[in-house]
Amino acid sequence: MKALLTIYFLLLTFFGFSQEKKAFELYDAIGKKVSYYKMMKQLEKQDVVFFGEFHNNTLVHWLQLQVLKDLSNKRLMRFGLEMFERDQQEIINRYLNDEINEKAFDTLTRFWSNYSTDYHPMVNFAKEQNIPVIATNVPRKYANMLFKQGEEILYNLPSEEKQWIAPLPFPFDAELSSYIKMLDMFENETRKNLNFPKAQAIKDATMAYSIVENWKPNSLFFHINGSFHTNHYEGIIWYVNHYNPNLKIKSITVVEVDDISTFNTEDKLLADYIFYIPSDMIKSY
Repeated sequence: MKALLTIYFLLLTFFGFSQEKKAFELYDAIGKKVSYYKMMKQLEKQDVVFFGEFHNNTLVHWLQLQVLKDLSNKRLMRFGLEMFERDQQEIINRYLNDEINEKAFDTLTRFWSNYSTDYHPMVNFAKEQNIPVIATNVPRKYANMLFKQGEEILYNLPSEEKQWIAPLPFPFDAELSSYIKMLDMFENETRKNLNFPKAQAIKDATMAYSIVENWKPNSLFFHINGSFHTNHYEGIIWYVNHYNPNLKIKSITVVEVDDISTFNTEDKLLADYIFYIPSDMIKSY
């Protein structure tokens, strides 16, 4: 019997069943493992918290929901999303105020395909808790106009359309690593076309301007966005610091890896807090 038990436990070890299965590991900016509780104690002291995501990672959206819930227990909150564009704000407000139902909300806005599974739980929680939901992103058509025709085309827009965009002309630093990486993706003439990263930058600038415009003293603005928009403290964070350098900011990001137990040095300073997520985590699309 003792020999059988020994073989049983050896088999468990061999197949990895004896090891604890973790859905994520959390690190600080320099790669030190940190607890969720310790992270939250720091986040609740901030003016703005960014949670950069992979749009199709189901676990990440659950983590965002938990952070939103836990922060709302400590602070007066505002909740902003990249997934909503500024010209949709009136529709969002009507939904939050029960003037339209979920079906009408879906019809009147440009929902992302994974909204119902990944973002609705957060928006619904905010609605239940009377947390303002802020559409922060620039309407897509204006970023497309900039890419195709240059920033100057936006100067000719009527004032009622310019209100959906960060103030023009908007600052742009072509030397930021995130924008350089965008150009490095191409080897043809596109690589020389600064309109390509500027079309990304107008999104970053507009989201940042929306956050600064809607932030209120003694409140915490929680914003979710693709991790590319805030990694390395660039993108939206760079622009928030431009529009209001006095705000206290912390950022969260995610990295998908095969081994969550080992921190990779290239991920240092990616954000203040870095969730390592198994690369085989379930995706929503």
